[in-house]
Amino acid sequence: MTFEQASLLILLLAMLVLFSFDRIRIELVSIAGLLAGYALGLYPADQIFSGFASPVVITVVEILLIVQVLARARVFDRLAARFAAARPSDFTVISGASSLAGFISIFMNNIGAFAITLPVALQLGTALTIPRRQLVMPLSFAALLGGLVSLIGTPANLLVSDALAKASGAGFRFFDFAYVGLPVAIAGILLIAFRVRRLFPESDEAPATISTGARRIVVERRIPDVSPLIGVRLSDCPTRFGIKPHALIRGDKFVFGPLEQSIIASGDMLLAEGADAVFAGLAAAQALMADAHPHGLQPDFTRVEAVVMPESTLVGSRVRSLEVFQSRSVAITALSMRAPRIEGRFLDLQLSIGDILTLEGPRTAIAEALEESECLPLAQTAPAEPALLSWRPFALFACGVAASAAGLHPDIAFAGVVLVLAMLNHLNIRQAMGDLNWPIIIMLAAMIPIGQAVAGTGAAEAIAGWLSLVVPIGHPLSGIALILFLAMALTPFVNNATVAIVLAPIALEFARTGRHAPDAYLIAVAVGASLDFLTPFGHHNNTLAMGIGGYRFSDFLRAGWPLAVLSYGLALFLLALFWL
Repeated sequence: MTFEQASLLILLLAMLVLFSFDRIRIELVSIAGLLAGYALGLYPADQIFSGFASPVVITVVEILLIVQVLARARVFDRLAARFAAARPSDFTVISGASSLAGFISIFMNNIGAFAITLPVALQLGTALTIPRRQLVMPLSFAALLGGLVSLIGTPANLLVSDALAKASGAGFRFFDFAYVGLPVAIAGILLIAFRVRRLFPESDEAPATISTGARRIVVERRIPDVSPLIGVRLSDCPTRFGIKPHALIRGDKFVFGPLEQSIIASGDMLLAEGADAVFAGLAAAQALMADAHPHGLQPDFTRVEAVVMPESTLVGSRVRSLEVFQSRSVAITALSMRAPRIEGRFLDLQLSIGDILTLEGPRTAIAEALEESECLPLAQTAPAEPALLSWRPFALFACGVAASAAGLHPDIAFAGVVLVLAMLNHLNIRQAMGDLNWPIIIMLAAMIPIGQAVAGTGAAEAIAGWLSLVVPIGHPLSGIALILFLAMALTPFVNNATVAIVLAPIALEFARTGRHAPDAYLIAVAVGASLDFLTPFGHHNNTLAMGIGGYRFSDFLRAGWPLAVLSYGLALFLLALFWL
C-alpha cells in the first residue's frame, strides 16, 4: 500500500468517526478533511474546490431553492381538510400520509418532503384523534423511501449517476432508479403503516410516568399559593407527580443541596422535565403556573409548536439570545429536547436540530419569526396563499422534472425553474440563498474531491482486493450484496451523501474486477445509502421525527429492523431481476 492510499484511508476513517459523533459541525469536519487531503498530496490545488462547481452540488442547491417556494404554497392543507371530512380509518390515514411524503420525496430532497407533509399529517391526526407517534415515524421513513425512485430524490442518487457518467460516459436516466426504488418504497410504506399501530398503541395523552415514551418537555414554572407541590421534597416529584426536577429557584437564587432536603415553597420557580400531558394536568390543577403573557388577551394571541430544522439559524443558540422572538414579544414557554443538557435556568438551554419550541404570542408575529429563523410550525400559523399562486410553482417544478426526465441535464432544467420562479416573484434568490442548508452543501462539495481521490490513488482497488478475499466478487450478485450491505451498515452513522461518495469508487472497482457492468453496483450504493431506519441520528429526518414524536432510541430499532431486512432482500432481488 502506498503512502497516499494509507493516508487517504486514515483520513476517511477519521472523518467518518467525527461525522458519527456529531460533536463538531459537519461543514468544519469536511473543510478540515478537504485541506488535509491537499496537504497529504491526494489532489492538486486546482481540484480542492472543484466540488463547488459539480453539477451534483448545483442541482442540490437548485432543488433546495425550489423547495422553499413549494413549502410555502400549502396546497396539501386543503386536501387534508377534505380527507379528514371523509373520516377514513387510521391505517388509511397513516398509509395515505406516508404515501404522500414518499411521492413528494421522489421529486425533492427528503427533508423538504418531510417538512411539507408533516403539518398536514398532524392536522389529520388531531382531527381524527390519531396519536402523533403513529404518524411521525412513518412519514420520516416514507420520505427516505421515496428518495429511492428518481435521480433527484436524494443527493446519493445524483452522486452515483455522476460517478457512472465519469466511468462510462453517460449517467443514469431520471427514473432508472425506479425499477428497484419504487417496489421497495411501496412495500416499505405498507409495512411500517401496518406495524406502527401495534408498536405505538398508546394515545398522546395516556402516559404519565417518568419512563414514558411520550414526548417530554422542559419548562420553568412558578409555584402558586394553592399548589399541591408546596412542602413536597424534590426527590418525591418523580413518583408523586411524574416530573423530574432540575433546579429550584427562590428569589432569583438557586436552592442547593440534596434533593431529599430541598422542599418546594410558594413563589419558587421550578425547572423540571416531564411528559407534556403531565404538565398540562399540573397546570389544570393549579400546581404550576406560567407567567402571564402581555399579549394573552389580544384576539390574535395563539400557542404554536415549531421544530428546529437543520438549516435553522437557532441551532446552537441559547434561549436567552433568541432576539428573533424577543423583538416580536413572542414567548418560549416550553422546550422538547432530544437530549436535554440542563445547566442553569430555562433561558440557558441550548437548541439543537429536532428540538421543539412551544411559542406564545401574536399569530402574525410568530409566523414572521418562524419564517425568519427557518423553523417549521407544526400547526398552520398564517393563511395559505391563493390557490392560483399555490399551484403555479408546482406546475413550473413539474416542467423541470419533465425536462430532466426527457434527457436535459438536471442542473440546467432546474436552473430554468429557479429563473422563472424568480421572474414571477415567487422566489427572492438573494434571501433564499441565505436560507439554504449550507452545512450540507459545504459538506457535499468538500467530500467530492476526497471521493475522487479514493479512485485516483488506487485506494478503491486496494479495498476491493481485500474484500474479494472474503466474498467471491466474480459472481456479480455476491459483490452487489456486499456493497448493498456496506452502504446500509454505514448510513445509520454517516450521512447518505458521504456514504455514496466513499463507496461509489469501490463499487466501480468491484465491477471492473469482475468484468461486469457498473450500473447495478452503483444503484446498490444509492439504495443502501438511503435505507436508514435503525437510528435517530443517521438522517436529519429521523432526528426531527425523534423530537416531534417523542420516540426513544430503541423505538427506531424496533420499528426499523423489519423494514431494513425487507428492503435489503427486496432490493437485492430487484437488482438481480432488472440490472444483471
